[in-house]
Amino acid sequence: MKPAFWQRLDLWARNISPVGLTIVLILISVIPTHLPGYASIVPQLALMGVFHWTVFRPDLFPILAVFGIGILQDSLSGAPMGLNTLVYLTVFGVVLSQRRFFLGKTFLVEWLGFSIICLGAALQAWLLLSAYHVHVLTPAPVLFQYLMSIGFYPVLAWMMGHWQTSILK
Repeated sequence: MKPAFWQRLDLWARNISPVGLTIVLILISVIPTHLPGYASIVPQLALMGVFHWTVFRPDLFPILAVFGIGILQDSLSGAPMGLNTLVYLTVFGVVLSQRRFFLGKTFLVEWLGFSIICLGAALQAWLLLSAYHVHVLTPAPVLFQYLMSIGFYPVLAWMMGHWQTSILK
């Protein structure tokens, strides 16, 4: 028997929710706050989404979605086009290759893994931005953004984990 329209719509909505939640994280990170320097220190919320969903639900988080998320982040944040796209695709590839390591481990191991991946992503973004501007940029904002991301990850990981267990059963 063919499932009813509403059942198919419900399943579709559940299946796109990891991508949708990551897009919401992008929108939250680019909300204008009128705080000077806020853009350079806001946590990498979308990177957290890419990491989490690549580890726990890569079946619902395809590489084309990661590409689109990167393009959206670049276009809304004013970053050079392709910067975050390249960073997110790199993170996606590295995390996907190490996914079996993260599964079944404690949250502390997951957090440490995110810290290492986030450091690599921050260094990659800093190097690409320095090359784009043709001079070495000061690493202080990147370091602070990295620390903010590490500090904020447990909260966001808890929220996404709760979403996964309650909505994506």
